[in-house]
Amino acid sequence: MRVWQTAEGEMAERRFAASALRQFAAAALEKKGVPAERARAVAEILVEGDLLGQTTHGLQLLTPYLESIDAGGMLLQGEPEVVADRGGTFAWDGRYLPGAWLVLKAMDEAIRRIPDHGVVTATLRRTHHIGALQAYLRRATDRGLVMILTSSDPREESVAPHGGTVARYSPNPLAFGAPTTGEPILIDISMSTTTNGMVGRRHREGRPFDHPWLQDAQGQPTTDAGVRFADPKGAILPLGGPSLGHKGFALGIIVEVLTSALGGLGRAERPTAWGGNVFLQLLDPEAFGGRAAFIRETGFFADFCRETPVPIGAPAVRLPGDGALARHAEQSAHGVRLYPGIEEALAGWAEKLGVPMPTPRA
Repeated sequence: MRVWQTAEGEMAERRFAASALRQFAAAALEKKGVPAERARAVAEILVEGDLLGQTTHGLQLLTPYLESIDAGGMLLQGEPEVVADRGGTFAWDGRYLPGAWLVLKAMDEAIRRIPDHGVVTATLRRTHHIGALQAYLRRATDRGLVMILTSSDPREESVAPHGGTVARYSPNPLAFGAPTTGEPILIDISMSTTTNGMVGRRHREGRPFDHPWLQDAQGQPTTDAGVRFADPKGAILPLGGPSLGHKGFALGIIVEVLTSALGGLGRAERPTAWGGNVFLQLLDPEAFGGRAAFIRETGFFADFCRETPVPIGAPAVRLPGDGALARHAEQSAHGVRLYPGIEEALAGWAEKLGVPMPTPRA
């Protein structure tokens, strides 16, 4: 299969219609017993991840999701348990139901309550994995709302506290979306130097990182992703790396508090299932200085930053989400390119489950 090069690595040249990929992923999940509505929600978020260029958090996750169903790690039936509800805040126990479906369900509920409260905050504990956080943001920004979304996995220990040699917490991504006069600002960053998905990919491909984003078991910084698979294991460094990792560690703590502590269940319980704890907040600018003033300010600031002079020959300043939205538009129009190995994995499931494989676009 021919490939082309990106900053993340080589991408397959063949393209698939996003709608066909969604249909395939939903059908595969339904074959495993996931109810249709929930299967469609998971498929939507996975393909949205690939459209945005989040290829470690797109359809690459379909295989571990299907395997998790086989292992009993994803609960298929039932509803989340309401832990608390005060109108402007609510907390659910997701019981390891499909993560994307749970987050979208919570978003719909928060959007329903926004006119009465202005700010609605929710915590979800014990969701199954929720995919790329950036994939959710435009559902809020398209409605003129600000969204904060962050998650942690209380089972996962892959990031070392700054100064420590042993991993203690997960990469703890945080996403933030805000509407502007033009394209929205869409932030999605981990509180670690890299993600578990990228570490696994680099290790499989035998490719070192360009910078020392990990450390070995003795605490020495390294570019070798293999330290996470050694005995004893190394760890991913907090955002900021060896010199400024105290800042990433502090941000990781904030995520732990917002997700596990507020949700009422986390690492102290030593869970063994793959999943996540989630903090979700929607804010309506109309409840503060007004939506028109908000959009005027965010639009001005976005343009002000993009118009910043750059060195001769350097690319223009981009805001978070600019690249992802450009990839989304291009792939929506011309088809999705899948990272090498993903098409082959999907083909294996197609044969195993009797689900037709999507046909590449001409």
